[in-house]
Amino acid sequence: MKNISWKKILPHVLAIVAFLVIAIIYCRPAMQGQVLQQSDVMHWKGMAQDAFNYKDKHGDFPLWNKALFSGMPNYQVAMESKSYLIDFPKIMSLGLPKPANFFFLACVAFYVLSMAFGFDVIVAVLASLAFAYATYDPVIIIAGHDTKMQAIAYAPGLLAGIILIFKRKYWIGLGVGALYASLQISANHPQITYYLLLVMGIMTIFYIVKWVKEGQIKHMIVSLVLALVCGLVGVGNSAKMLMTTYEYSKYTIRGGKTVDAGKGTDGAAAQTKTTGLDEDYAFQYSLGKSEALVLMMPNAFGGSSGELSDENSHLAEVSPQVAQGWPKYWGGIAPSTSGPPYSGTLICLLAIVGLFVLPKNSDKWWLLASLVFGLILSFGQYLPGINGFLFKVLPMYNKFRAPSMAMVIPQWILPIMAGLCLQQIFVTDKKVWDIKKDFKPVLYGLGGILALCILIYLFSDYSSPMDDQLKSYLGDQANTILGALHQDRKAMFGAGIGRVVLFSIILLAGIFLYVKKMVKAVPIIAIFLVITMIDLFSIDNKYLNSESYQDAETVQNSVFSPSPAIQQIMQDKTPHYRVLNLATGNDGPFNDAITSYYLRSIGGYHPAKLRIYQDLLENQFSKKEGGINMSVLNMLDAKYIIVAPQQQPGQQQQGPMQQMVQTNPDALGYAWFVKNIQYTNGPAEGLNALGSFDPKTTAIVDKSNQGKIGNIQYDSTATIALASYDNDAIKYATNSTTPQFAVLSEVYYPAGWNAYLDGKKTDYVNTNYVLRGIAVPAGKHDIEFRFEPASAIQGQKIIYASNALFWICFALGIFGVVKYKKEEA
Repeated sequence: MKNISWKKILPHVLAIVAFLVIAIIYCRPAMQGQVLQQSDVMHWKGMAQDAFNYKDKHGDFPLWNKALFSGMPNYQVAMESKSYLIDFPKIMSLGLPKPANFFFLACVAFYVLSMAFGFDVIVAVLASLAFAYATYDPVIIIAGHDTKMQAIAYAPGLLAGIILIFKRKYWIGLGVGALYASLQISANHPQITYYLLLVMGIMTIFYIVKWVKEGQIKHMIVSLVLALVCGLVGVGNSAKMLMTTYEYSKYTIRGGKTVDAGKGTDGAAAQTKTTGLDEDYAFQYSLGKSEALVLMMPNAFGGSSGELSDENSHLAEVSPQVAQGWPKYWGGIAPSTSGPPYSGTLICLLAIVGLFVLPKNSDKWWLLASLVFGLILSFGQYLPGINGFLFKVLPMYNKFRAPSMAMVIPQWILPIMAGLCLQQIFVTDKKVWDIKKDFKPVLYGLGGILALCILIYLFSDYSSPMDDQLKSYLGDQANTILGALHQDRKAMFGAGIGRVVLFSIILLAGIFLYVKKMVKAVPIIAIFLVITMIDLFSIDNKYLNSESYQDAETVQNSVFSPSPAIQQIMQDKTPHYRVLNLATGNDGPFNDAITSYYLRSIGGYHPAKLRIYQDLLENQFSKKEGGINMSVLNMLDAKYIIVAPQQQPGQQQQGPMQQMVQTNPDALGYAWFVKNIQYTNGPAEGLNALGSFDPKTTAIVDKSNQGKIGNIQYDSTATIALASYDNDAIKYATNSTTPQFAVLSEVYYPAGWNAYLDGKKTDYVNTNYVLRGIAVPAGKHDIEFRFEPASAIQGQKIIYASNALFWICFALGIFGVVKYKKEEA
């Protein structure tokens, strides 16, 4: 205890207390037991309820989910791994409720990063709070993007670990890096992790060049090896999730496609070959190039798609009716955005000034390169040449969509640059400033960004990608109303410039007072801190405030109370049937997770559906002639169809509606024997064949599987019974006098589903494009399907080994802290 310097520890304790207090105050309804009604979380609960029902019965989550899209892997819904690690997120967040825990964890992680850069405590507190409360965080939290928020929050911690290693604090960096690599990857948001890897890649290239120039080859090798160990530990601790996800991704819409559904002649499916998302689809939600200025001018482009014109706007004067229904937002993110990725005007200005005042050999160059690269990625379709090239050449990049998400990179970088700038001016640089000479870099930085804003203000046409849609509504009034809209947009942008001018004056005044020795550094930085937080909270509160919370019971009842139609269907206790809910309102049956909360749904909600199922939806559920192929519904065992009173089965309905249940007498049940097998050449032909066949008598199988079937002789007296039906295991009992071919109303997924005939593993084939089929010999037989993906089994073994390596790294990290403190003393 005598060796502990409480004087050195106390400032860090106070910083953590400040983070805690601010999170509690901002999220005070959560501290009183209220919860957010987050749309994506509501979707997840609907998706996951089947898995939770299974866990209540069996004690762990299943690997297969029966309730979504007729069945699909449960990996990205609810999966758990056995581990020897403690619950670090819960311990590190001090048990805070959501979303207070997110903000607190983000502050702590960035504070660790600030310490790695050597910031003074007050500078670190300012930078950490600016990062944690950047407006993008409240925006994604209220939308329910919890895993994204966690991944964003943990990222600075991993960056800190690598920087500590690069700066020769090997053991501390190893411990911090292993911890945050594990947290980052376990957050399970691959796109955010991918952006972080890009930043760390740029940083590493910068340091390698530096080390080679300085002849620090041994240090370079040690640093790179330890950084790799951190990464391996993080990957290993999430091996089960990563391995199953990687395997699954090959079969999803993000893994490319072999069929273009509806792209051939007369809307037929056509053969194709891709390895990722379509570029047009992936580049939706791109940020307009000048829209990057919302980092420091939050309202310049109207805020969010939910904010309408003010009563005193030009639009309201010309057309109050349009003003009440048309959003102020005029940026490039289409079809909508929930809010700007605002990082704080003062933070941005400090970062810009930092480019001019920081030494030439500082970290500013890799930070600047990362910032620019993040902006380029976020522009997506508005910078098609560069981004089209990157989409093709960057490994794995074509698996992701929504380029505007890359604005998390500026969210990480700007507070670091702002902190470095404050540290340089107010702490590191002890010289006496020459006002004429030393103020020039500051004026260059502020003047340059202000000049850019003014040029955009003067020469922008203030048009929006959504203007054409508005023109189609307005007819003859279009020009008048668009003119008023353009005036309002110019006014909003002008107000943003005024904001930049005001904060530039504040920054210049603070620096002037310090260099003239009229006020010390700490009070000025404290004032900057208070101003920054007032500024951020004034914007954050538009998107996440006390009105965002409700009682937990109210949220549950309002979202998940079963409709009378669902209650009626739930009376049917037979083990196998599915439901198509066409009365879900504007979302449609394939963006609806509420039905899956109670029933096995033909539809559902999931951002990574199986490719074959997506092809089926596009080709057979969205036919140009209208309606849905009822033969497909029959083979999917759609026993019940929920419709609006005015609907007919097979016709989709838009808008909110009442519900009623129609029974489908032609649903084919869990399995059946067919008379005929129609062999096709390739997946496109197989998909098109669904348009005109009788699934009760005919099975469609690719010719490449003919050898696995052999000769069948249909027996009208043959039977197939469902012996047991669970998520990961299904059993059938068959009896026939001749060889049969059975079609099973279960989605085909070869990466884990194994078939056993009388206990011996046997082949099964892809049938009717999305289902399973199996050849059954004559006689009585037991057929069992078990979902036993090797990726999950192997991943679990790797986790145990990685856990041991993690604890070694963690212990070495503690050793490094103790050693460092002794050396410091």
